Amino acid sequence: MVRATWSLQDAKNRFSAVVEAARREPQLVTKHGRPTVVVVGADEYDRLKAIEATGRKSFIEHLLDMPQDDGEFERLDFEPRDPGF
Repeated sequence: MVRATWSLQDAKNRFSAVVEAARREPQLVTKHGRPTVVVVGADEYDRLKAIEATGRKSFIEHLLDMPQDDGEFERLDFEPRDPGF
């Protein structure tokens, strides 16, 4: 999760601070007010690359791979129990 945001000019002027902060958590750099890059520490980068190398699917890809039933499924024919209220 990116918490700190730096304008490109601030990031250039305070690059050492951006690097130190990125060692703790990702840092977002904006250009003309738009997100442009995220600076992350080397350990986080290595962790992300290792995940990518395993070929594991993202959570979104996992959800999209679920079987589609077009909203139709077989319903069991039974009477629901009385909850006793």
